[in-house]
Amino acid sequence: MTISSPSRAEPCNSYRWNWQGQEFSIVYQTLGQGNPILLLPAFSTVSSRTEMLKIAEILAPQYRVTVLDWLGFGQSARPPLPYNPELYRQMLRDFVAASFDSPVIIAAAGHAAGYALDVAAELPQHVSKLVLVAPTWQGPLRVMGAPAGMRKAVEGMVRSPLLGQFLYYLNTRPGFLRWMYGRHVFCDRDRLTPEFMNTKYQSTQQPGARFAPAAFVTGGLDPVQSRAEFLALIQRVSLPILAIIAEQAPPTSKAGMEAIAEASGVQIARLPGTLGMHEEYPSEVAAAILNFAHRDIL
Repeated sequence: MTISSPSRAEPCNSYRWNWQGQEFSIVYQTLGQGNPILLLPAFSTVSSRTEMLKIAEILAPQYRVTVLDWLGFGQSARPPLPYNPELYRQMLRDFVAASFDSPVIIAAAGHAAGYALDVAAELPQHVSKLVLVAPTWQGPLRVMGAPAGMRKAVEGMVRSPLLGQFLYYLNTRPGFLRWMYGRHVFCDRDRLTPEFMNTKYQSTQQPGARFAPAAFVTGGLDPVQSRAEFLALIQRVSLPILAIIAEQAPPTSKAGMEAIAEASGVQIARLPGTLGMHEEYPSEVAAAILNFAHRDIL
């Protein structure tokens, strides 16, 4: 199935994914030719494959690059499911197994890093290398110290028909989105133009848009429950791993990235930017990916 593309890149395609007896559309794009690279956008209220497209365009002259929208985000289906880590683990495993004829390099931003590590551990024959871009594992309310009961209650409120729509409305106003980006997603606020923020706002206005972001914000999509679990997941992967540390990341997130830097066998690159470095500094991130992709690891 081919659908219209909102970007300057190649037309979009739809992967038909079956989950618990239901079929859902996962939208993706493929650019270029050559060995495969899969780019996974970070989870957020405005998560979309479009945040990875500039990197994809830089890589496309040398690689066949695929970028996708997670279920519940972007142009993919947004059903009112109970979104959880097992859903995304299985979605990514199935997509990778079905979509690539040779081992793929996966570059994953933010929370997507934990899911990329999972597929590399579970399906090592399908993955050649991993790039973790500003990797995180805690949702925003968890980082703020909100207890589990409170976070679960907030998710339930956002999922409710009337109150949920109102809460989601408040948290997706262009002004709030700009504040969020300026606080911990972009370093340079001059890049947060009205046109840029309007694009982000429009991505939040799709039917069913609130369900998956509510799970992310409240910690329901955290791929692990502790830093120790994240590091243990890294140690399960026998493939080459590059972690790109965002130099201006918030303190809690930066501490987690620095812990990864101490993990055995992980290569490290330090680049400017914070949690949205893949979108704000695509040339620098793409250069690090290319350098790592071309490197032979003995």
